[in-house]
Amino acid sequence: MARSGLYKSEVQKARDALLAKGQRPSIDAVRIELGNTGSKTTIHKYLRELEEEAGTVDKKRTSLSEALTDLVERLAARIQEEADERYAARTNVIEAQAVEQLAAIRAIETENARLGVQITAIEKANKHYEAALADAQEALSRETTARQLAAQEANSLSQRLAENEAHRRSLEEKHQHARDALEHYRLAAKEQREAESRRHELQVQQLQAELRQANQSLVGKNDEITILNRDGARFMTELTHTRQALRTAEEHAKRQVDELEHLHAIQSAYEQLSTQMREREARAVELRDQLTASLGEQDKQSSQVRTLELSLAQARTQVEMQEKMNAQLQELLAARKTSRIPT
Repeated sequence: MARSGLYKSEVQKARDALLAKGQRPSIDAVRIELGNTGSKTTIHKYLRELEEEAGTVDKKRTSLSEALTDLVERLAARIQEEADERYAARTNVIEAQAVEQLAAIRAIETENARLGVQITAIEKANKHYEAALADAQEALSRETTARQLAAQEANSLSQRLAENEAHRRSLEEKHQHARDALEHYRLAAKEQREAESRRHELQVQQLQAELRQANQSLVGKNDEITILNRDGARFMTELTHTRQALRTAEEHAKRQVDELEHLHAIQSAYEQLSTQMREREARAVELRDQLTASLGEQDKQSSQVRTLELSLAQARTQVEMQEKMNAQLQELLAARKTSRIPT
């Protein structure tokens, strides 16, 4: 592209240097002498002014061919300027599009990084929920086992209580039978004594002997009753202990019920955690789909950037070809002009 700030003195210096070397001061030669800088239009203008000042151009001998040559040179310079402007405009547009695409790609990369962080956090939370779920299931299993053992123990105590109660009732029935038998025996002995009192004295003696025997039997019965009472007291003590054990078992069962309700609450919390985990998994799938879509959009934008870069390269190639054609045209015009200048 042309360098801004080119001075006429610089063009004159380059022209004089070419003339000193015996070379023709054409536009391209002057531009090369200036270090491939400067606009060809500006160089052409300054060369024209220098030629006019030096008197090398004979205005009286201006012919139609020279006017045409000058027109062609100006047209070539104008074409060069328009090509430079179009190239600069196209380059600015392509660079702006490239900057926008780069900003979009960076935004997509930032969003991908954020989505990656979210996915990592969700996976970590899922692992935490899975661990909590495993602990809750293990606690539920322990509590279920403990409840089953407590139920078995309560059933065993209930069976023992029923057995003790049946044994106590049996002892009470035996004691009542013994009392009834004693009372019946006393009544029978009284009737027998009254009847025998009216009998013979021998019969009274016999009855007294029988009464002594009956008393001995009664003593034995009393001893048996005492033993039965002692057994009854012992069974009552066992029954009291059994009832206490039953109350303890009932309290333990109540605690087990409370713990079961707590386990139900834990189960509800577990279900809520499972629901949350499924929602988070669905969110993770959605985020992964968004990430895939973002990657696809990034690939699409990268393809667009490559297309723009290819278009930019083609535009540059076209500009370079146009510059070469303009340079060749200007050299041709300069050669024709030189050939028409009288030596």
